[in-house]
Amino acid sequence: MPLDVRLGDVVRLRKPHPCGGYTWEVVRLGADIGLKCQTCGRRVLLPRRQFEKRVKTLTSRISDQ
Repeated sequence: MPLDVRLGDVVRLRKPHPCGGYTWEVVRLGADIGLKCQTCGRRVLLPRRQFEKRVKTLTSRISDQ
């Protein structure tokens, strides 16, 4: 079952980014998930399957309006 993520969600990954940050903001959805590091601002693309394996927790979610 796919993980329910939305644009603007903040997720915590299992391993840190080389800058030391663990939290990432979701900036792109699709077959690939675009993430932006909350510490250094670096952007990366991960295949959805790899993203779902690396996610530890969903830290915050933008509320529906």
